[in-house]
Amino acid sequence: MDDSTRQPALPSRVEAEFSSLLQELSACGHQTSTLLDRAQLPNWCRAPLFFYLGYIAKAEGRVSETDISYAEALIKALRLSRRQRRRAIDWFQQGKSVEQLPSMKGLSLRMTHRLWPAPALTVAICLCHATQLKGRPTKPRRYRCEDAIDQIGLPVTVSDDIFNSYASKVWTRYAENLAKPVSYEQACELLGVTRRDSLDIIKRAYKKKVSGCHPDKLAQREISSEEEALAKERLFRYQQAWELVKRRHRLHR
Repeated sequence: MDDSTRQPALPSRVEAEFSSLLQELSACGHQTSTLLDRAQLPNWCRAPLFFYLGYIAKAEGRVSETDISYAEALIKALRLSRRQRRRAIDWFQQGKSVEQLPSMKGLSLRMTHRLWPAPALTVAICLCHATQLKGRPTKPRRYRCEDAIDQIGLPVTVSDDIFNSYASKVWTRYAENLAKPVSYEQACELLGVTRRDSLDIIKRAYKKKVSGCHPDKLAQREISSEEEALAKERLFRYQQAWELVKRRHRLHR
């Protein structure tokens, strides 16, 4: 990108707040529901937030259960009343129904982000999270996310920094957890053992891995729908790895 097309740098006050929020996001395990619980987003940010979530969710023509679950997780994090929840759902539905963003939708965030950057940046983080609910964002979802971020007055390069944070902490972990083991070595690596370990040692490692993501354990914790889905998928991969290990040991008796 040459100098004529490069996005302007963030003002120092916005940059400082952005860095702080990215650190907080990392401390929250990249769960924006936890971030919202700590950040306390102002009430007037709700309409654009849920409208943009609906707009991004419809990027590829069909709104998935994951998109709906994410919006519900944010509703819960914001501690909305029944009436406020209905309004948030209405805003989400309105966002789903448009092909282009209304020019005035993000006006409140656009007018305040320089003096009070936290709300606009927090909304931007929530939108980026919505864009990558299933891993690396597809182009349609990313384009809609960038449209929304541009409309609230932030440079679209903000999304690059947010996605880079997810890439280094979430997408790599997601890919590692969900890769199906196809060899004995991969199965051992997934279970955290070596190919030279005995079957008893591998079995103990397998049980320990499974205990951390078993549905009975998850039921005792308050986790997001994304975390629950990831844990279930991880459990399935551990089971596949253990079956592969057992087959290998049966063949070499």
